[in-house]
Amino acid sequence: MKGVAAAALAAAFAVPLARKRRPIGAALTTAAVAAGPPALAVLRPRSRMRDAVLYALQTWAFVVAHELPYDDPEVARRRLRIKYPIALDKVIGRGELPNVRLQRALAGLGKGNTIDRILSYFHWAWFIEPHATLIWILARHPERFARAARQMSAVYDIGCATYFAVPTAPPWWASENGYTDGEVRRIMLEVGEETWGRAWPTLYGSLGGNPWAAMPSLHFGSSLMAAFLLAESGPVEGAIGFGYAGVLGFALVYLGEHYVTDLLAGAATVFAVRRGEPMLEPAALAMSRGLQRLERIANG
Repeated sequence: MKGVAAAALAAAFAVPLARKRRPIGAALTTAAVAAGPPALAVLRPRSRMRDAVLYALQTWAFVVAHELPYDDPEVARRRLRIKYPIALDKVIGRGELPNVRLQRALAGLGKGNTIDRILSYFHWAWFIEPHATLIWILARHPERFARAARQMSAVYDIGCATYFAVPTAPPWWASENGYTDGEVRRIMLEVGEETWGRAWPTLYGSLGGNPWAAMPSLHFGSSLMAAFLLAESGPVEGAIGFGYAGVLGFALVYLGEHYVTDLLAGAATVFAVRRGEPMLEPAALAMSRGLQRLERIANG
């Protein structure tokens, strides 16, 4: 039992890394990374450190899996949805994309202006913010961590499944390929090149593995989930969380990264998880008890 779990944990890292050298199918890769968290749960007894590593493994699984729909760009391109978020956002923007409206409204401040930089920094901070929230909860309220990690992970999992089912182009890509009436600049790229110089291509390449992972916006969804989780600790924490989510939502539309429709879908994902969690909690607890039994068997 212990040997099988150790092999599964090793495969969660070995299989994705091996994909850089040889073709390995999306199904096998998904199975390998999904087996990592339960394998660790079997191998190690419950502790704060194990809980943190379990969540890190779940995050690793998302990082790997969300790029898989883009394994074969030509095949993915044939399934790509481009026009429906444009149509929906034109309704929201009264005939014009909100991205175009915002970029035009702030264009007078000049290319590379302070607002561009600040909003780009808020965008980049997202790569830390949801996970920093979970670390803070683990340190300050460890009794709440398991539930918080389940909810945050569920947002990522639902979003990742949607990327497979409905690959959707973001506004900057649609604009570059002639699908929008007005130009939608990808301002983050402009700021990134100015800020990071020669290091920017490497940084951007490490983060942009699937350009069509746009619907729902997990940038907004995960930051909104973090805000709800922080609000359970107190009004100050909640204000910080919701303040960040609000600025990030504005930034994502202004920077050309997401449509408003993407943000609404991200918010809907969060509300679905929050409302559905009590119904799914018995199943989650039953799975936890099963893993605990396997842990006891594996560790004698």
